[in-house]
Formats: sequence, C-alpha cells, structure tokens
Amino acid sequence: MDNVVKIAVVEDEGIVAMDIRRCLLSMGHYVSFISDSGEKAIDKLKQNKADLVLMDIVLKGNMDGLEAAKIIVEKMNTPVVFLTALEDETTKQRAEQLKPFRYLLKPFEDSQLCAVIDDTLSFTGKN
Repeated sequence: MDNVVKIAVVEDEGIVAMDIRRCLLSMGHYVSFISDSGEKAIDKLKQNKADLVLMDIVLKGNMDGLEAAKIIVEKMNTPVVFLTALEDETTKQRAEQLKPFRYLLKPFEDSQLCAVIDDTLSFTGKN
C-alpha cells in the first residue's frame, strides 16, 4: 500500500463525506479516515498519516477548517485541499494564506476532484 495515495476527508456532512469517499475509492485512492471536526482530524492524522487532506471549511467543534488546515500544513507538512460552498472574499483570503493552496467549490464533479488531487500531489511531490 506504499504506492497508494492516502487521503483524509474532513467533512461535517455525513452524506457528502460518504460520496467523497466513494469517489476517492473509484479513483484508486485509500481513505485514511473521515472526520467531522478539525480537532478530531488533527488527532487522527497523528496516528493515520495521509498524503493529502480534503477539508471542508465549516466543521463541527470549535475549530473551522481553515484553522485546522493551518496546523496540518505547518506542523504535519500535509497538503490540504479545501472543498467548500463558501466563496466569500474573507474566506478566500484566509485560505490563500496557506501554501500550497487549492480550493474547490461545492458542488463539484468527480473529474474536478480528481484533477485537483492530481495537481496538488504533483505540485507537492507526494505523487
């Protein structure tokens, strides 16, 4: 399983998370875990390493996806792709502070998700 891409899904809506999981599995990726909060995702990443995190911005708990992503990128050196319905300028500016930065607006097609995953992994050398 060393050459399989391991992806974590952080999404507070269960049905959406399961749909993303289905899409990732159909692409041949391994889903490290699914979490509905930033706090849980950070804890799970310590035990279940991932090559990439797909992160919603609005999450359960006290930490939003942007705060969680900052910790994940800076302390765990794991790239994050934001999957969100939010497209206001303040959210975009907060997201753009994280490098590498990828942002996919919901709803999205499986092909768009596949393309952004491939692009992010290629850019970060995780692929």
